[in-house]
Amino acid sequence: MDIILYFLFIAALIFSVSAQIKVSTTFKKYSRVGAGRGRTAAEVARRILDSHGLYHVNIERVGGNLTDHYDPRSRVLRLSEGVYGSSSAAAVGVAAHEVGHAIQHATAYKPLVFRTALVPAVNFASRFSWIAIMLGILFMAIVPYVGTYLLFSGIILFSATTLFHLVTLPCEINASRRALNELDYTGWYSREELSGCKRVLSAAAMTYVAALAVSLIQLLRLISIFNRRR
Repeated sequence: MDIILYFLFIAALIFSVSAQIKVSTTFKKYSRVGAGRGRTAAEVARRILDSHGLYHVNIERVGGNLTDHYDPRSRVLRLSEGVYGSSSAAAVGVAAHEVGHAIQHATAYKPLVFRTALVPAVNFASRFSWIAIMLGILFMAIVPYVGTYLLFSGIILFSATTLFHLVTLPCEINASRRALNELDYTGWYSREELSGCKRVLSAAAMTYVAALAVSLIQLLRLISIFNRRR
């Protein structure tokens, strides 16, 4: 069983790296494809937000590459340098996707509500899960009772991050679906341009699938270690 989980973990890591490369190359490819008759991603995002009455959601330019995100706490849509002022199919697709999250927030989309509620627990878990796991493995050889408790606690904390990845997936898929529907509804984009947006968003979705796969297999490996050492 341990050998199987080991090879599955390696496969998941390869899948994760491949997904990251895919999203990078796909974004780069469609960054060279103009769309929407020159309308920038920021303009398109503003148009979609306003059509849903989300006038209070501001759009800001942020540094970095593909650092685009919607902040539900401050109700701000942040678009990266390569997206904000670009009119490419890639940029428009990414911006519309983030608007999809803003619409989810406004409509109290349940998976997003649950995901947001998990954030404090996940922040704590991401800091301390591996500390508890490593200390647990160490102490099981010295003070078995303490080691068992620490390792079990670390696994519980790590499971919170796995749950977070699981809940994130439907949020991302739904945001992409909303994005493509909204872009189609504007009437500004041809089938070819929408196809480019879809390819970029599909590639991005695979990174979330990969993250879930890595986390889930890692959790199974930790449970296996716990059972074996106990």
